[in-house]
Amino acid sequence: MAKIIENLNGRRIIRLNSNDIINIVREYQNITSGLFDYNAIRQKLDITDLYLPEDIN
Repeated sequence: MAKIIENLNGRRIIRLNSNDIINIVREYQNITSGLFDYNAIRQKLDITDLYLPEDIN
């Protein structure tokens, strides 16, 4: 799961593991299936919400 990491400058970063990356790519492929035009893909992604679950320790 994605893990939010606080740093000393106040800006947070998100650490992704290999499963997170594979899930993002899988979602991208599902969302853009059948689309071949760059602008059509961008328009589809612009209206799509993607979420990463946070790792809670």
